[in-house]
Amino acid sequence: MSTAGRPTGVCCPIDLFSTQEAEVARLTAAINQAPKQPHPGAAAAAQELIAAVDVLLACEQYDKHSPDCRLCYQFSELRRQTASLVVKAGRLPRS
Repeated sequence: MSTAGRPTGVCCPIDLFSTQEAEVARLTAAINQAPKQPHPGAAAAAQELIAAVDVLLACEQYDKHSPDCRLCYQFSELRRQTASLVVKAGRLPRS
């Protein structure tokens, strides 16, 4: 499921995507529910999110010819980049 509660359309041949997607959705919700200013709780959830998507990015069954694999990888890379920004924002001094 996507974070909006709709299916992503990724059909993973080893079911890794759907397994990790539940954790990714939970962590994304935790980040979104944190106060909008840089917040340690959001940064901690973002660190966990990075670890969750790293599992997908390191998939040994990745097939560059599979649209599903490429979509999974692109989703994961985008989520990793976004989570990295949240971590960086959490390190900013509070005003």
